[in-house]
Amino acid sequence: MSRTKNFVITILDFFYPLVRRFMNKQTYYYIACGGGNTLLGFLLYYLSFHYVLKKENLDLGFYAMKPHIAAFFISYIITFPIGFLLSKYVVWSDSYLRGRQQLVRHLVLVVFFVLMNYVLLKVFVEVFLWWPMPSQVLTTTFIVICSYLAQRNYSFKK
Repeated sequence: MSRTKNFVITILDFFYPLVRRFMNKQTYYYIACGGGNTLLGFLLYYLSFHYVLKKENLDLGFYAMKPHIAAFFISYIITFPIGFLLSKYVVWSDSYLRGRQQLVRHLVLVVFFVLMNYVLLKVFVEVFLWWPMPSQVLTTTFIVICSYLAQRNYSFKK
């Protein structure tokens, strides 16, 4: 793990001078790791939806999952542990909480923010009749700020 951690930090530190004037290193790590993991999630979603599931339901025997939902779960199963490990070992490595505590708290917050994203999108698009893309951008911006504060002060507090 430490070789991987050192590799990630080396890459991040190489680009940090470009944004040093705008943010501290921990905020930069959060944005870079979270943004990278989010992009990975989008890529996994796309590949799962189009090539793994081939836009067809995933039949689990007892339940047939719609392809867009199944693709979300496939993406989530991969990106959740990566996001947690990046948070624990790169972004918030100075936290005094035990790993199990961090994991449970991180999971609770991630589930909460996924639900918040869903609710806000439903409200913005279906109630306020806003366009979906600006609604998603606004929602994501709000959630990223809230998530940063929650992770810093709850999941990985120092």
